[in-house]
Amino acid sequence: MALTARLSFINTTQDESSDDPEDLFAGSLGVIFTDDVTNQHGDASTALHYTSPHLSKPLRIELSDPKIAEDRSLFSHFLWNASLLLAELIEAGTLGLKAGEDTTGAGAGTVDVGKRVAVPPLADFDIRGRSTIEMGAGTGLPSLMAALLGAKRVLVTDYPAPVVIENLRKNVELNLKDQKGARGVEVAVEGHGWGDLETPLALENKGAFDRVLCADCLWMPWQHENLRRSIAWFLSEEDPGARAWVVGGYHTGREKMRGFFDAEKLREVGLEVERLWERDCDGNDREWAWDRGAEDLDITGRKRWLAVSVLRRIRKDVDDGKAER
Repeated sequence: MALTARLSFINTTQDESSDDPEDLFAGSLGVIFTDDVTNQHGDASTALHYTSPHLSKPLRIELSDPKIAEDRSLFSHFLWNASLLLAELIEAGTLGLKAGEDTTGAGAGTVDVGKRVAVPPLADFDIRGRSTIEMGAGTGLPSLMAALLGAKRVLVTDYPAPVVIENLRKNVELNLKDQKGARGVEVAVEGHGWGDLETPLALENKGAFDRVLCADCLWMPWQHENLRRSIAWFLSEEDPGARAWVVGGYHTGREKMRGFFDAEKLREVGLEVERLWERDCDGNDREWAWDRGAEDLDITGRKRWLAVSVLRRIRKDVDDGKAER
């Protein structure tokens, strides 16, 4: 079962040292919301505790409190299911967990939905020793997990709105200061507007990362080109194993997010899809589809599902082979 890491809503006015936070919500999203899954969690007055049996203590996830419409339109002041799933994949892959163990359930693997679905082995999500950059991080949960589970460098980015960046820095400070496993990891939080590649941050980090993390960044089709450009810019050109992990929900509609995976547009920036499939909140996997007809019109049904993808640089050996033929 996926998305089963325990989430508790906590009153942000309560003393952070309390051993018994007010538990307003907890448990599996797919169990509690069997008919109508919630896909965004928390607000400025109710932060979140994210717990796992593999963490030394719960993560306290604070949400930003944007006051102006421009900042609120970023929707970075929630924790989204795509972030939960990506964090869980990182945890399960790094720790070598298996489907059915007491895990986040990220290793569900395949499910009988007419044909077997090809999904990568969990080991592909092992973060140990990796250099990671997260785009549109919001709360930064996947980056926090990467830092705690053995990444050597973690750069957490989002749109350079002060209220967003300040909250990300707060989450890093709250959760990495005393956690076991975070010692010695290089962690930084910076603003980055997708496609803005002339900034000092971009110029100093071209090709510097072997893992690019993106969770729920696909709901703005007008930003797809810029997001593809940023992923390609920061992804290592020297490491043939460099990958981008992109997870996105269908809550705003499949037609708004699917264009990101257009093969020709990815090719323009030197990227291609290695794996692309769909997973629901209960850990069921199925093949990716461009259009699912009536299901796409049903918001209750479609927001149970997320697209999960692994992108890589176009393999030059394959292209060279095609040219020879």
